[in-house]
Amino acid sequence: MRSPRLRNDPRQYHELAGEWWRPDGPFAILHWLAEARARLVPPATVPGAVLVDVGCGAGLLAPHLSAHGYHHVGVDLTMSALEQAASHGVTPVAGDAASIPLATGSAHVVVAGEILEHVPDLPAAVAEVCRVLRPGGLLVLDTLNDTALCRVLAVHVAERMPRAPRGIHDPALFVDPDRLTRLCAAHGVRLEVRGIRPSVPAVAGWLAGRRPRPGRRRILPVATTAVLYQGRGRKDR
Repeated sequence: MRSPRLRNDPRQYHELAGEWWRPDGPFAILHWLAEARARLVPPATVPGAVLVDVGCGAGLLAPHLSAHGYHHVGVDLTMSALEQAASHGVTPVAGDAASIPLATGSAHVVVAGEILEHVPDLPAAVAEVCRVLRPGGLLVLDTLNDTALCRVLAVHVAERMPRAPRGIHDPALFVDPDRLTRLCAAHGVRLEVRGIRPSVPAVAGWLAGRRPRPGRRRILPVATTAVLYQGRGRKDR
């Protein structure tokens, strides 16, 4: 008998390799979050500016930043995802978020979208994303909060939806924003956070199997960070 797969097993992303770029597939919300994340990234101000996309997956951020002027470097553990990212203009780098194989201070922008709630060693991952960021550089992230409400919605509700992947999250790894802010501050990044949520029409359309209409924002700001939140901060040293 095969032993049951643990939650947060990264092999799931390889098994779902064919689903990454389906806008109405199981990774639809990752498309919405990538679009929202890109809105926090300004255009590059110098030629050859480097943006490091930690946990890049198949490069869903790339289309939203293609005109921003960055050399887009993607770091991920899943080789099938990196191959797809490369086909969308991302320079692929195989690596772990807790041990990024890039030089210190090499990035003008570091993006860590929907990755921190998957790493077993949060302090190490935060130290790494801050290490590769140059002084004055920008950190952009989004993740799931370590609250009872988030655990119910992200695991017990979301994973029971008919179009959602199962076992994708381990709620023990969800990230408290106060802790994250302190960890970033210890490495010179002053992080500010705000709550976000998917729009109700977007979720309803996804469940119904409808393709999203272009031009509509599918991730909206909310007053609470209790479930899903974004962070943005500059490195001051």
